[in-house]
Amino acid sequence: MKAPATAPDPGPADASTLGALSQLIQDANQGGLSYQEMADRAIDPETGTRYYKQSLQKLVRNPPTNPPTPAQMQAIANGIGRPLRIVQAAAAKQWLLYEATELSGYDAEVRIIVGHLAGKSRAELLRWRMMIEADERAQREAED
Repeated sequence: MKAPATAPDPGPADASTLGALSQLIQDANQGGLSYQEMADRAIDPETGTRYYKQSLQKLVRNPPTNPPTPAQMQAIANGIGRPLRIVQAAAAKQWLLYEATELSGYDAEVRIIVGHLAGKSRAELLRWRMMIEADERAQREAED
C-alpha cells in the first residue's frame, strides 16, 4: 500500500505554538486580510523586496529556520498594516527568543523618569500618577 502523494493540509498551527511574527500574520488574516491581500501590499519601497503569498503562509504554517531580512520585515509590516518596530520585535522574539522591553520612541528624559518609577510599590506609582494628572489639570485650567 502506498502513501498518498500529498499529505492533507493541517491548517494553521495552534495559536499557542505560533511564534510571535507568525501570530501577527495569522491575526491579520483572521482580522479579514487574505494572504493575497497581504502579499499585494507586502513591498519594501526602498529596495523593492516583496513578500509573496506562499511565504506569508509558510511563516504561519511552517516557519523557516532563519528570520526574514530587514527588507522582508518592512515588506511584511506593509503587508499586515503594522509598524516596522512591531514586526522587528516579533521576529526577535520568534527567532532569537528576545523580547524587547525598551521605551523606543521616547526621548532620554522620559526613559530616565520611567527608570526612576520602575520598582516602586503600587501605592507609590499611584501617588506619582495622581501628581502628574493633577499637574496636567492645573495647566489646562490655567490656559482657560
